Amino acid sequence: MNPAPPPAARGLYLITPDEPDTARLLARVEPLLGAGVAWLQYRNKAAGPALKRAQAGALQTLCARAGVPLLVNDDAALAAEVGAAGAHLGEDDGALAAARALLGPDAILGASCYDSLQLARDAVAAGASYVAFGAFFPTTTKVVTRRATPDLLRQAAELGVPRVAIGGITPCNGRALVEAGADLLAVIGGVFDAPDPVAAVRAYQRCFGAGAG
Repeated sequence: MNPAPPPAARGLYLITPDEPDTARLLARVEPLLGAGVAWLQYRNKAAGPALKRAQAGALQTLCARAGVPLLVNDDAALAAEVGAAGAHLGEDDGALAAARALLGPDAILGASCYDSLQLARDAVAAGASYVAFGAFFPTTTKVVTRRATPDLLRQAAELGVPRVAIGGITPCNGRALVEAGADLLAVIGGVFDAPDPVAAVRAYQRCFGAGAG
């Protein structure tokens, strides 16, 4: 069965920072959901299973209230457990086909495809509903060994699924990626490390031609 097309697949795809304090995480995220975030991804590489479960469940409650889809990084089972809209998997996070079978045809299932159009083709064939490429620019979030180019976004139009750009994206360099075909810009530090995160969300929106809301 082919997956359903993902909802609201255009705009800022906000990814959470490694925040150990759940109350603080929620306080940081909640005002941003109403500022124009298209999707939220829960990602906390430093958390253990119990903290991840608690944080993902709490974020799902916030996102449901705000009408913003929540995706869980690396863990389709946790996404299913908390009732999230879907999951995002890297190349070492399990089989996409198994995640699609677990989450069902209506879930949003994303795949990291780095700098490879072939990985993206394989991901879509396995049930991915969007593909993510990057890093496009230098980033401090993780060690980057593969770099994507805007041409890759253009080439991936053939896949017929939303294209996500990630890696060092700012409101200044993001517009060129949108013009190259990015449907969503995935960002962590550009929002959460900004002096005014709400203003940062609105600045990213303008990459898509949207106003400040």
